[in-house]
Amino acid sequence: MTLWIKPLLLRIQAALGGCGSLAPDNERRFPVLAHLQAYGRDGLRSDISAGLAIAAVGLPSAIAYPAIAGLPPETGVYASIAPLVAYAVFGPSRQLIVGPDAATMTVLAAVLATIYATPGVTADRVAVAALLAIAVGVFCFIARALRLGMLATLLSRPILTGFLAGISLSIIIGQIGRLTGLKIESDGLMGPLFDIVDKADLIHWPSLALGAAMFLLLQAARIRKLPVPGPVIVVVLAVALSALFDFEARGIAVVGDVPSGLPQFALPAYSGVPLDTILLGAASIFLVSFGSGIVTARSFASRGGYEVDPNRELTGFGAANIAAGFFGAFPVTASDSRTAVNMAVGGRTQVASIVAAAALVATLLYLEPALRILPVPALGAILVAAALSLIDVEALAEIRRINRIEFLFAIIALMGPLSLGVLPGIGIAVAATLVYLLYKAAHPRDALLGRIPGRDGFYKLHRSPEARPEPGLALCIVQGNLLFFDTDYVKARLRTIASELPAGTEWFVLDASAVAEVDSTAAAMLAGIADEFAARGLALGFAEVHSETLGLLERAGVIHRIGTTMVFDDLDDALRAFRARSSLSHMTAPT
Repeated sequence: MTLWIKPLLLRIQAALGGCGSLAPDNERRFPVLAHLQAYGRDGLRSDISAGLAIAAVGLPSAIAYPAIAGLPPETGVYASIAPLVAYAVFGPSRQLIVGPDAATMTVLAAVLATIYATPGVTADRVAVAALLAIAVGVFCFIARALRLGMLATLLSRPILTGFLAGISLSIIIGQIGRLTGLKIESDGLMGPLFDIVDKADLIHWPSLALGAAMFLLLQAARIRKLPVPGPVIVVVLAVALSALFDFEARGIAVVGDVPSGLPQFALPAYSGVPLDTILLGAASIFLVSFGSGIVTARSFASRGGYEVDPNRELTGFGAANIAAGFFGAFPVTASDSRTAVNMAVGGRTQVASIVAAAALVATLLYLEPALRILPVPALGAILVAAALSLIDVEALAEIRRINRIEFLFAIIALMGPLSLGVLPGIGIAVAATLVYLLYKAAHPRDALLGRIPGRDGFYKLHRSPEARPEPGLALCIVQGNLLFFDTDYVKARLRTIASELPAGTEWFVLDASAVAEVDSTAAAMLAGIADEFAARGLALGFAEVHSETLGLLERAGVIHRIGTTMVFDDLDDALRAFRARSSLSHMTAPT
């Protein structure tokens, strides 16, 4: 450990009320202290290099992304300073980097559009975005207190893949105006394309040519895997060309004046915005930003060989968003591009985030003239390239190959943002997930079981051709809970299976080992099935019933109806009981 870090940690520990090594409580509250315990000179050099690289890669997107939500470019830089420091202190990951995110910005844009469609709302747009960031942070802390990290799984991989693809197409369509100089007023997928056709004679061709050239340069840098990131090359080249040829005078839009001062700590002004609108909008942003952020965190954690705790990440994301709001920025989440750069350069701890924040502060103080003449079409090209990178065609193809139903839900999630808008698209994505879960839960698997000669245990007849059923005895397993939404399906399956049994089958024993829960609706269904089976000379029984389920079946009268002798501890007991009964029947049969 370097000479200056060890005493600093001890002083921090003393201030926090600990002594000696870092107390476990302080490690949980301030993970950065644990990260620095084994810090050395090599780690510091790596983190400084990584921090400078993060700033270089993050600056173009920081300037470009606010345009999606109609915010000034400096807010993107602010969103890349205070949140970095907040996550560095409170975030659990050593290498995850937070910042502006395309999907989050698109949802923010939709929320702001909804807010400003409300009559009488005149609040400053930046202040409203900052309020939303604070509300998102509060939602993160509430979810952390309630241990709702599972919300990260609310958007399944197919749904999230499709939704991000739809968001990406929305971003690309939104850049048409910046690349062509046209004012696009239509929404959706086809409307903006028709606008281009109608206004083709108004296209500003120098802007389009510049944007196309910068986009091609970005793709070339990606394909050739140049050591300098493509967005950095584009920003430097575009600023140089703008200064050399005076793009502003030639009608090419530029960023314009960017405040050169540092962001000020202040509570955003609350003025005329309905509180319920703020909270609903923040909830939408929270769901998408946390979902995509956890996907990013988990993907990089798998590369780094460590686990991600969604509940602890909520603390880091909450701190980052509240810091963003108090310093005049907008909601943020994990950034895949910045995290990738951090890992590639060799960043080891969140010191890299602090270095990146310091580098961006220096940019605001000393490079404002260069940012002012940055051409808007170049930013549009950066956004289009970033959006394209979010469309995971390979993942969609893999989902289609593995499961056609999941692919269908992915396409539904993709079309939602394009056809109905981003906010309804979120509802469609969540609804599609819930419908898919309900569909899977409502169709539990079942199978008939038998024995393999010379082996112990029971085997599914359709999977083990050598397995043989016991003559006169049907053993059936249902793999899923029996609840109100799947009772009709299970009842139909039991009837079908019973109708296909060989003649002379006397017992039908249901293996309930995989049935964790049964409700009153399912109990009534089982009682009805027992009566139907009895009418055709088939006795219904249960094996390996969980104690709570058995109690419910007793209270519902199902056990009384079938008889306690038809409830078995396991399938072996059921088989022995059936064979004993059969032997007794043969012994007592008249000769």
